[in-house]
Amino acid sequence: MNSFSYARASESPDLAVALLNENQGRYLAGGTNLIDLMREEIETPAALVDISRLPLAQIEEREGGLRIGATVKNSHCAAHPLVRDRYPLLSSAILHGASAQLRNMATTGGNLMQRTRCYYFYDTASRCNKRTPGSGCDAAQGFHRIHAILGTSPHCIATHPSDMCVALTALDATVQVTGPDGERSIAFGDFHRLPGNTPHVETELRAGELITAVDLPASSANLPSIYRKVRDRASYAFALVSVGAALRVEDGRIADVRIALGGVAHKPWRASIAEQMLHGAEPTEANFRQAAEAELTPATPGHDNAFKVELAQRMIASVLQELAEVKA
Repeated sequence: MNSFSYARASESPDLAVALLNENQGRYLAGGTNLIDLMREEIETPAALVDISRLPLAQIEEREGGLRIGATVKNSHCAAHPLVRDRYPLLSSAILHGASAQLRNMATTGGNLMQRTRCYYFYDTASRCNKRTPGSGCDAAQGFHRIHAILGTSPHCIATHPSDMCVALTALDATVQVTGPDGERSIAFGDFHRLPGNTPHVETELRAGELITAVDLPASSANLPSIYRKVRDRASYAFALVSVGAALRVEDGRIADVRIALGGVAHKPWRASIAEQMLHGAEPTEANFRQAAEAELTPATPGHDNAFKVELAQRMIASVLQELAEVKA
């Protein structure tokens, strides 16, 4: 691990931003991903600004929805009564991620910023455009069973690892940030980026910006929902495919449908094609299957991960059918 300086910001987010700009480093909260990356010398920041003691650890009602502070621990968020009762999809997704010990340390903001678990990204002997821009992508021609099938580019086929972010995508969350140019809001669906020509640029954060909170809107509250995750082992494994979905049926028609996928793209994937097809339609198994197939039509799988296409289709249709039956 390289040498680095350490500073703690405990008074305000503005102090943290000032300290980071002064030292040109990284923010540190739970450290469950960043410390691993530093240990492997994949990331080598010259400075760390500790934000774990900032007053950003509250969950509070706001405009009919919820505001979740950036340093709220994942375990606390999943167990909070307001989250469990109003946004059970988020609670369920968090509990499907990592282990209890990691959830006790990981934070809301850190979960958004965690990086891919691509084998080649962690292997410094491999070519990886995400780790070393312009070097190439060994995953594309290598073993890519866990890799992306949607939104890929010739430069990167890595997937985003978060379960929590899949739920936040489906729930139309908003990310609140502050930085050298002041405060701003970023729609959650826009926060993470597809790889394109710059897979090393993973979010829409500007230099020095700090996540301060995630807002959940009132419109996403109290929806019947399911989070389902398929993985190689029963615990502490990242998704091969995950589905976070919510469905509301009125007078025999679909009035509201939210679908997001994990394990299939460089970012949490909003299934907008399927949603558009299903809005106003009858909640039938045939309609669910047709919408799921349409969503996966643009997929570009490789020889190792072609199974993800049908797996994702079946999971979408199955989850929606289960929600439709519960509602009925």
